[in-house]
Amino acid sequence: MQALTSSRQIATKKLIEFGWDEPDTAFMRRHVAQMETTPFDGCVFHLNYTTADGRSANFTWECWSKRAFTEAELRPALEHLKATPFRRFKHNFLRFNTTPADIDWFGDFSAVLNNARLAARIAREGRCAGILFDIEQYNEPLFNYQRQRDADKKSWEEYAEQVRRRGREVMQAFQQGYPGLKVLLTFGYCLPWAQSQGGRRPLKECDYGLLAPFLDGMVDAASGRTRLIDGHELSYGYRDPALFAKAYQTMKRDLLPIVADPRKYARVFSFSFGIWMDLDWRNSGWHTDDLSKNPHPPSQFEALAREALKVADEYVWIYSETPRWWSEEGKPVKLPQEYIEALQRAKQGGGA
Repeated sequence: MQALTSSRQIATKKLIEFGWDEPDTAFMRRHVAQMETTPFDGCVFHLNYTTADGRSANFTWECWSKRAFTEAELRPALEHLKATPFRRFKHNFLRFNTTPADIDWFGDFSAVLNNARLAARIAREGRCAGILFDIEQYNEPLFNYQRQRDADKKSWEEYAEQVRRRGREVMQAFQQGYPGLKVLLTFGYCLPWAQSQGGRRPLKECDYGLLAPFLDGMVDAASGRTRLIDGHELSYGYRDPALFAKAYQTMKRDLLPIVADPRKYARVFSFSFGIWMDLDWRNSGWHTDDLSKNPHPPSQFEALAREALKVADEYVWIYSETPRWWSEEGKPVKLPQEYIEALQRAKQGGGA
């Protein structure tokens, strides 16, 4: 009976693909049939647009900036999305980065809010679940107080108050474009909590310390059916399936000391996990012949995915760099069949 219950629990959860094979909307339109043969329920994707000089560029990497995009620039990408005959892929997320981050928190944020509103509207019109909000500091230390433009003039408290305001504004912009959307964050409060060593180190000294007040603002503004999801990228490095339950309790209970509104946090946040299939491949390599040499052999990968699905509230996302689940050739690349079958079994909730 316990195994049956576990299988039913897992069957309600959703697998999301997010990796270096991240598609644009034109690719999804051409290859949706191939993509839907995989164990996934959706993927993370991006929007391309054409520059004035005819080049293809990526909206995702330019949206957190002083440049306000227009609906006309992104309409071709939206048309591809609307024309894609999704059947199984009902949980797609449009990626929205905090890049290039060429604007201070006290600067003019109108372009960022315009872009957030526009991205959310495209996600809604494209029948997506919502936005994948990638908060990683790829270009500038956006959430590091000590490296802010006016850190020598403005206190941590002043910056935290302003960043919380910006969090409210960004959340409001997302909801204006897509009321009731889901915002899947690569990291929620789990990252500043981990960097603060469980609250023992001040947030103002942490690389992502300002992420906490930013999320406070998003929680403030969340309304209706809108949901925020902590994607917990910290679980990328997990090798022991038992760690997922511990991480869930950390997100649900332990980190509440850095949450401004714990009661509303409990209402609007849910908890997810990311699994890096080819973990640390630069040092460990990625082998398609002797799979026992891989960071996660298929049996371990299956055990991790099954437990993550069991523990997560709704979503688990699989990240990969070297192996590709789909390609222009219409087939996986450097992805042994054993991994596909392992994820299928994990999704079904079977096995040990």
